[in-house]
Amino acid sequence: MEAVKQKTLKGSFSLFGKGLHTGLSLTITFNPAPENTGYRIQRIDLPGEPIIEAIAEKVVDTQRGTVIANDDVRVSTIEHGMAALYALGIDNCLIQVNGPEFPILDGSAAMYVAKILEIGIEEQNAPKDYYIIRHKIEVKDNATGSCITILPDEDFSITAMCSFESKFINSQFATLDNISNFPTEIAPARTFVFVRDIMPLLEANLIKGGDMDNAIVIYERELTQDKLDHLADVLKVPHMDATKLGYIQHKPLMWENECTRHKLLDIIGDMALIGKPIKGRIVATRPGHTVNNKFARLMRKEIRRHEIQAPIYDPNEEPIMDNIRIRELLPHRYPMQLVDKVIAMGPNSIVGVKNVTANEPFFVGHFPQEPVMPGVLQIEAIAQCGGLLVLNQMEEPERYSTYFLKIDNVKFRQKVVPGDTLLFKVEMITPIRHGISTMKGYVFVGDQVVSVATFTAQIVKNK
Repeated sequence: MEAVKQKTLKGSFSLFGKGLHTGLSLTITFNPAPENTGYRIQRIDLPGEPIIEAIAEKVVDTQRGTVIANDDVRVSTIEHGMAALYALGIDNCLIQVNGPEFPILDGSAAMYVAKILEIGIEEQNAPKDYYIIRHKIEVKDNATGSCITILPDEDFSITAMCSFESKFINSQFATLDNISNFPTEIAPARTFVFVRDIMPLLEANLIKGGDMDNAIVIYERELTQDKLDHLADVLKVPHMDATKLGYIQHKPLMWENECTRHKLLDIIGDMALIGKPIKGRIVATRPGHTVNNKFARLMRKEIRRHEIQAPIYDPNEEPIMDNIRIRELLPHRYPMQLVDKVIAMGPNSIVGVKNVTANEPFFVGHFPQEPVMPGVLQIEAIAQCGGLLVLNQMEEPERYSTYFLKIDNVKFRQKVVPGDTLLFKVEMITPIRHGISTMKGYVFVGDQVVSVATFTAQIVKNK
């Protein structure tokens, strides 16, 4: 099966608007970026035009949006733009902004999505590196009752459940079962604010750019007419009847659960800071930027703990190559045929399997009282997988053999013993030139890497 490739933008685009908290007129430009760049945010208004890597560890504030920083260089309210990139499968992007925050636009991710789709998405050569969830991972915030759980799943999906102290949006949930529905089902959901919170935010020198066009405004606790008039004057909006509770923004709700859909949007934006696309199902209870960031940081630790993930192996599935086909391609026979079957193959990678039994001949002398598979045979098995990868691409492969030229960076992490099932993952580092290729191979038992090596092999025509 061919690997999914990384993606970037086909060209650059810009959006213009005011900052939610600063009220500044801002321009933000999204640019293509090379493979394996990830997301980078550049403050082009500052000397030296510093760049911040958009990852979870760079988040310094989550009170009213996600704020990332390098020392005293900060960019806030990034979550809507990041959600659009992540949901549309963009892996690499340089974002340039001429101020300390992204423009709020209409309070949603819809304009970002529209511009990305308009400019187009370009496939790159490097494979997309998904992190596949293999077991339950959970983060809780006991102070707020917030909880984010991610469970194994074949694709990415998310459910958000929110509870507010309001008769208008007391309890709601929203679900995104397929990320392809993000542009229509989630991206247009706007940010929201309660009238009771507006004055404290203004006193904290925030939401200078907030208005009735870029947020859902919920008036659900009656104020005196004088207080509401004063607030209207501060916000420079018409006075309204203090006895009429409800939603008071200019544009009516798009969905009854629009507020929770926006919470789901925020989760995706904060997930973008993990640095890899995820395959798993998220269930979020009372989410917010603080718990979202805790979750993203935990996921990054989990990813670092597994430098590379073991392939998924289902013994019930038909192999790509069985033992008979392997014997047609490789000259190895008992006791040196060390690959039993191949379960996945792309143009530049292969996954093989060996079941290690107590009857292996090398266990007779290595060692009688404590049988351990020799490390050199693990490396030999990796090389046989690499040979299958290159020989399968050739006409008349039975007329060729592969031979080691060089082995580098060999590491053994744990013992291989009878009863283990070995999974071999081999990837080409360089294409085949003049019959020579360099590859990197891993051996897994379960989820753990047991050995790894880089090797160069030569393909030679048999005499």
